[in-house]
Amino acid sequence: MGSSGALTRSVRRFLGKPGTVTPTGLRPLVRRAADREAALRNLSDAELRAAAHTLRVRVGGAEPEPEAAARSGGRFGRAGRASGIPGTPWDDDAMVELCALGREAGRRALGERAYDVQLLGVLSLLRGTVVEMATGEGKTLVGALAAAGFALQGRRVHVLSVNDYLARRDAEWMGPVYDLLGVRVAHVTQESTPAQRRAAYGRDVVHVPVTEVGFDTLRDRLRTDVAELVLPAPDVAIVDEADAVLIDEARIPLVLAGGTAAGSDEAEAARVVADLVEGRHYEAASDAMTVQLTDTGVAEVERALGVDNLYARGMDTRLSQVNVALYARALLRRDVDYLVREGGIKLVDANRGRVAQRQRWPDGLHAAVEAKEGLTAGPRGEVLDQLIVQDLIGSYPTVAGMTGTAVIVAEQLREFYRLETGDLPPNLPCVRVDEPDRLYHDEESRDAALIALVERTHATGRPILIGTRDVAASERIGAALREAGLRCVVLNARDDSREAAIIAEAGAIGAITVSTQMAGRGTDIRLGGADEADHERVVELGGLLVVGVGRHHTRRLDDQLRGRAGRQGDPGTSVFLTSLDDESITRHTTEPPPRAARVESDGRILDAAVRRYVEQAQRIAEGALFDTHRTTWMYNQQLHLQRREVLSLRHDVLHDDAATVILADLNPDRWAELQEEVDDSILAEAARQLLLHALDRAWTDHLARTADLREGIHLRALARQNPIDAFHAETQRAFAPLLQRAQRTAAESLDTAKITKSGLDREASNLTRPSTTWTYMVDDQPFQSLRDPFLTTITRKLLPTPPETA
Repeated sequence: MGSSGALTRSVRRFLGKPGTVTPTGLRPLVRRAADREAALRNLSDAELRAAAHTLRVRVGGAEPEPEAAARSGGRFGRAGRASGIPGTPWDDDAMVELCALGREAGRRALGERAYDVQLLGVLSLLRGTVVEMATGEGKTLVGALAAAGFALQGRRVHVLSVNDYLARRDAEWMGPVYDLLGVRVAHVTQESTPAQRRAAYGRDVVHVPVTEVGFDTLRDRLRTDVAELVLPAPDVAIVDEADAVLIDEARIPLVLAGGTAAGSDEAEAARVVADLVEGRHYEAASDAMTVQLTDTGVAEVERALGVDNLYARGMDTRLSQVNVALYARALLRRDVDYLVREGGIKLVDANRGRVAQRQRWPDGLHAAVEAKEGLTAGPRGEVLDQLIVQDLIGSYPTVAGMTGTAVIVAEQLREFYRLETGDLPPNLPCVRVDEPDRLYHDEESRDAALIALVERTHATGRPILIGTRDVAASERIGAALREAGLRCVVLNARDDSREAAIIAEAGAIGAITVSTQMAGRGTDIRLGGADEADHERVVELGGLLVVGVGRHHTRRLDDQLRGRAGRQGDPGTSVFLTSLDDESITRHTTEPPPRAARVESDGRILDAAVRRYVEQAQRIAEGALFDTHRTTWMYNQQLHLQRREVLSLRHDVLHDDAATVILADLNPDRWAELQEEVDDSILAEAARQLLLHALDRAWTDHLARTADLREGIHLRALARQNPIDAFHAETQRAFAPLLQRAQRTAAESLDTAKITKSGLDREASNLTRPSTTWTYMVDDQPFQSLRDPFLTTITRKLLPTPPETA
């Protein structure tokens, strides 16, 4: 970073700024751990496990609890946070022993002796810190040893990852390390059955994607039988790729939906907008975020639909369908925002360039894209429950994390999660050369410069990694390289099944790899190939050359791409090629760029003012993402508190006799009659099912009402009201009677419910639940500003023109 950077960091630490936590006092412990190496190396595997068990007893963990206890909620029960944390605080001697045992377990199981900085990372995680460690520094082993440390205390640990691949790989890869420490490990993926999930969560440590924990939480919230519960009470979360999980994923709520009858047909709206012409019938904003019909477009739509006034009372649904269809047609791009695969729409994760599993837009928009592509509409449903990552992570009493780019988002981690962040130095100094951006006037000249750069570099045999933002760009550049006679491998969301093998060979002599976003790929690029056979030759050539095609919407993603070069002291170079017509610039600037006075023959712009203009566009993009994160969090806080009230009552109903007490009190006459007709246990179970159904139905209806409220709440800004304050006030008014109303509904249902000695007849009692349920992630803010396509059109048509002022 240089002396000025070091001084800046020192000042930030003095002021207590986010991102400045240091491993103060931990280095002597790591040095002491080295003194134990010789003694531990002479132990057999069984003796090493015995030493780990001794440490377990010492720090209060004793033996792991039976898995059956975990299924019923363990020692902490099922509601909310743990009432107490087992084990004792780590003293210095115990931390030294953990480091020594972990280092020896890693050496035996993996052939890897943990570096001192890795052990510093382990101890930092035990403190509940998010640590920044550069790519290639061994974060996986750090997370595993920290997880084992918590497990030895008797804690149950979830190592949260960004995808199935990493969860499975890390559990299997680190399995022998856990085994030598006497720690039981498992993993959960999308394919895991309920029984497999239940068993996995009963282990000391489970590696699992954050989305799967979220979806299991949502499903458990609707269980009607204690035996069906999957998750134990949350305890410790160690978050891998912490910035991706805690920041990027946090903008996208997780949803549990239940099947309903098909909604309105969006096909007609798609047909109506299909032939509209931009500039004549509609106008898209320069940032490609909003679109609206012109007066000519409105007239054309009205003619096509056979209506006199698209904005007349009673036309709200049709107007919404047209606007959504126009948004889908004009702004959502195939092979950029989504893929068409296996007869359906697959969203592309903009942060990782891969298919976003189980992710979809809100039903109306998703159906509009399906109609746009001429596909059969997928399942429609109502939202049964939803969860945001902040609330999920907030349920864990202890949270720690690790990533290659944490300090940049340190303020957000402190604001949203109360987590402190610090960076650890690399084991060996980073000697990678990060060149200044090469800026061009347009995409054509930038791509020509890219091909020329690759040709020159490839002629030497130096390996090249080219990073792109989306599928379309990766395939366009791959095609251009092949046309120039350059063989390359393209890795994107179309086929990410071979990603580990492709990335592992990206450092081989002569390799040219084109890939979408590298975050979460989980595989190091070793110079000379996976076996490092030509390592020294690649070193002599300067190491891996990383070329970014256009800046990402956040510096973190740029830095993650850069970090693929220069691992563990290897040489390497990174450079980004950008152009002024790049979408990341045009979407986030309103003023034209400064006039370039210094332009080279190949179109490269050298003016410092223009370079600052590009950097400002990225800062604006980062600010917009921060605002989206904060807005998602603020809108969901009221619902989170309300859901806690519902879940508290639901817990009492599911686990105790609350339903019997409530229904007997509210409908005593009918209760007395039923007591004469059936046994007490049957009646108690029937009461439980009636009240659970009423609570779940009331919450689903409440979510629907708040969703409708939120869709139009921004109109309050026109009346000088704060939309978020208005949303919270109206949501609270709607929720106030919910619990009592649900209890009355359940009590009244006693009069019509069919309860016999065989139990409650759910179908005859009209208590049927959705025949199918599914989970997905939903873009929380497709239309969330005063410039959105609904609002701009509505305000233009319905509000009077303001008078001119002098």
